[in-house]
Amino acid sequence: MSESFEKYQKRRLRSSYLSVIISISLVLFLLGLVGLLLLQTKKISDYFKEQAAISLFIKNEVKKESIAKLQASIDAEPFTKSSKFVSKEEAAQIYKEENGEDFMNFLGYNPLQNSIDIHLKAEYVSPEKMAEIEEFYQKNAFISEVSYDKPLIEMLTKNVKKISLIILIFSALATLIVIVLINSSIRLSIYSKRFTIKTMQMVGATKRFIRKPFIWQSIKLGIIGALMAMLALAAVIYYFDQYFPQFELIKEDIKLGSLFGGIFILGILITWISTFFATQRFLNLRTDELYF
Repeated sequence: MSESFEKYQKRRLRSSYLSVIISISLVLFLLGLVGLLLLQTKKISDYFKEQAAISLFIKNEVKKESIAKLQASIDAEPFTKSSKFVSKEEAAQIYKEENGEDFMNFLGYNPLQNSIDIHLKAEYVSPEKMAEIEEFYQKNAFISEVSYDKPLIEMLTKNVKKISLIILIFSALATLIVIVLINSSIRLSIYSKRFTIKTMQMVGATKRFIRKPFIWQSIKLGIIGALMAMLALAAVIYYFDQYFPQFELIKEDIKLGSLFGGIFILGILITWISTFFATQRFLNLRTDELYF
């Protein structure tokens, strides 16, 4: 009878430990995803900013040699990430593919102009700086018109600031929720052993002596949960890098190292603090209060 009860207790204990580990790993994994998003906010916003382009339309009489020199001078500017020359023949072909119409058939000539598309570095993509660049190239004798999507740039600038603030607030809330959830899991685990704690206290064991094995056990569970969360997060990062290699996420050694280190330390820290206060609570209860 006692042997079967002992087996039952062991199974129950293993089940309790497993539920704590799963809880810790899940919430730390979710926190890791939020942390990853927070760390990559600037890179993601920079990526979208650098998709915006300024188009310089070149006068028809300008020769190819002069256009090549102009493009070389553009590439040398500090605000240029990349530039691309688009001939008027290429522009006509793009228009035909996008709209399904060949306007040259009924016009009899190509009214489009050669152009250079400039993709700017992210720090120069703002309404003020792009207006300065526009003004600079409008004075160039080779250029007839400077064009870019002004409403899109204004909207992009405003939305990036809003999204960054929202992600920061969400990250803070997610961290708080993670702490509360892990703390609840640990407290439930300690609650099942409250009578053992009180029995040890009644036979003369000190609070420090009673707490020590519970804290070490919780730290071990926290480490296992953190390692599982890190493994799952590493898988997500790997697959994200396969589908979106342009973000070069897997090459961010320092940031990823800091993120994984933070998850590991958080797993240990939260379980240690939660176990300390949970055991302290039951140590301070009277025997009759253990039943409530």
